[in-house]
Amino acid sequence: MNYEAGMLGRDEQLALEGEGRSKRRWWIIGGALVAIAVLAAAWFAFASGSGGGEKAGAAAKGAEGGGGNRQLPVVTVAVPGRQSIDRVISGTGSLAARREMPVGVAGEGGEVTRVLVEPGDWVAAGQVLATVDRSVQAQTAQSQAANVRVAQADLKIAQSELDRAQQLLGRGFVSKADIDRKTATRDAAAARVRVAQAQHSETNARNRRLDIRSPAAGLVLTRTVEPGQIVSSGSGTLFRVAQGGQFEMRAQLSEADLQRIPVGARAEVTPTGTTETFIGQVWQVSPVIDPQTRQGIARIALSYNKALRPGGFASARLHTGGQVAPMLPQSAIQSDAKGNFVYVLNAKDEAERRPITTGDVSDAGVAITSGLNGTERVVITAGAFLNPGQKVRPNLTQLKR
Repeated sequence: MNYEAGMLGRDEQLALEGEGRSKRRWWIIGGALVAIAVLAAAWFAFASGSGGGEKAGAAAKGAEGGGGNRQLPVVTVAVPGRQSIDRVISGTGSLAARREMPVGVAGEGGEVTRVLVEPGDWVAAGQVLATVDRSVQAQTAQSQAANVRVAQADLKIAQSELDRAQQLLGRGFVSKADIDRKTATRDAAAARVRVAQAQHSETNARNRRLDIRSPAAGLVLTRTVEPGQIVSSGSGTLFRVAQGGQFEMRAQLSEADLQRIPVGARAEVTPTGTTETFIGQVWQVSPVIDPQTRQGIARIALSYNKALRPGGFASARLHTGGQVAPMLPQSAIQSDAKGNFVYVLNAKDEAERRPITTGDVSDAGVAITSGLNGTERVVITAGAFLNPGQKVRPNLTQLKR
């Protein structure tokens, strides 16, 4: 039994060893076939000639080039062209009456009996704004009027006596000396009449000056007097009147801006606290500059409007003329130690640095006064990340006008 079992174990071992040798044989055969296939493929590629090699190389390069284009930076570019640019200067300042007339007491003064106007009223030239008590002055005027009548009566008597004497002169009843004396008496009486009339007229004029009157037509701005108040020539200003209701804005501008503003320039004035804009015109440019602030004043004439209140604050946009130049957004402008510049793209889509000179800056953009003619492709965004000569992929856009 043991012998038979041993024989069976040996047969199993021999069978297993034979199966292992068979597997190794098939692995060797498979490897040889793979090697033969590789050698055949290499021979076929070599035998295909240069045409096939070139096609394969072109395909490889094309794949490589396509991947390179996809890796180039994309930048937004635009052709700015040339457009008419309105030069605008901004400033701030206060509103005021263009011609403000202070009105006070022109005569002797006295107690104010009536005030006839309020701020905001329109008045005519010579219109009475307030009256002053004139009871004493009225009596004086009546007395002088009586003196005029007395002098006129004396003149009438003197003239009658002279006429009678001249009739008697031809008959020899009076002498030539009598005629001369009566003529002198008549002339003196006439002079007294003129003196009395002059005194009466002076009193009336003084009495008229007791009324506080507007020197010209306009708008009453302020009133500082009330009935019962005692006023005199030293009382100061009682009313302020804007002549013709004309207002102005006194815009504070820098010395450089003031040089660029001509008389007659159009201005848009916006008072603080409102969105309403009023159109005016520069009527005077200050001939002097404040040595402390280095600023001057441009005076902008404005028509009357209830929204314009003297003493208020306002902003102004002054249009000083136009120019034709390219206009770029602020994002396109770069700056360094050498000055301002932009990047433009050449025919190969390579970035080139272009020095420029900037002009007026407004909400619409920056005017380019030199360095561009408007036909270039200018990099609008991402210019700060470019280097001269760098190749990019342009994305053309249209600038807003």
